Amino acid sequence: MLEKVVERIRRLGFGEEDARVLAGHFVAAEERGQAGHGLARVDWLEGLDGLQPGARPERVVAEEGFERWEARGALGYLVLAEIVRTQVESPPARARVVVAHECFPTGALGLWIRPLAEAGLCAWLTATSPARLAHPDGGPPLAGTNPLAIAVPASDGRPLVADVSMGAVTYGDVLAGRATSEELVPFGGPLAHKAFALAVGLEMLVEALAGPGHGALLVVAHPKTDPVPALRAAAAGRRLPGDR
Repeated sequence: MLEKVVERIRRLGFGEEDARVLAGHFVAAEERGQAGHGLARVDWLEGLDGLQPGARPERVVAEEGFERWEARGALGYLVLAEIVRTQVESPPARARVVVAHECFPTGALGLWIRPLAEAGLCAWLTATSPARLAHPDGGPPLAGTNPLAIAVPASDGRPLVADVSMGAVTYGDVLAGRATSEELVPFGGPLAHKAFALAVGLEMLVEALAGPGHGALLVVAHPKTDPVPALRAAAAGRRLPGDR
């Protein structure tokens, strides 16, 4: 399946390396049951106007504790792939904040930060999207589904990776035909104001740091302790976030 997806993406004008990054992400999401971020996104890309297959992201600020990236027309998937690769190859001495401007679409965030945890880094990643969530009291959409992903390494080689969207469903679920646009509301039912508040807070934080337009915010840091194995023991075999 992977090779067929790579070929479809190559036909859109992407080079071999970028096509494999994209295909790998879509196939991995599909295999994990995240169909909204899976193969339906290939169909979406094929119908997307304004693709710039040759665009490359640029790191415009590179300090020990802070980096800023400009997408320069590259798909958000490829921006995050490059950012993650850079952090693994050159991790911070202690911690680093990374912001990416015009970084969209970004896909399943947990899949991007898992390699950071496997490299021994704690990671926190959020990314914004077009406004799709309305206020629980009604009105126009005010915030994106704005997922938040957290990855924590573990000495047993099984990192904890939590990845949650603020929508009851994702826009990808709508694209994949698994949900309707009417179901795209803040999760929580009678407590939906909590998800809406977090979606708005993340949106404002990312825009304040990355600038207008869709963006991403990543924090990476070296852990001080190793809490995940003890949690696994307490969970007594129950599945934890990110388990394969």
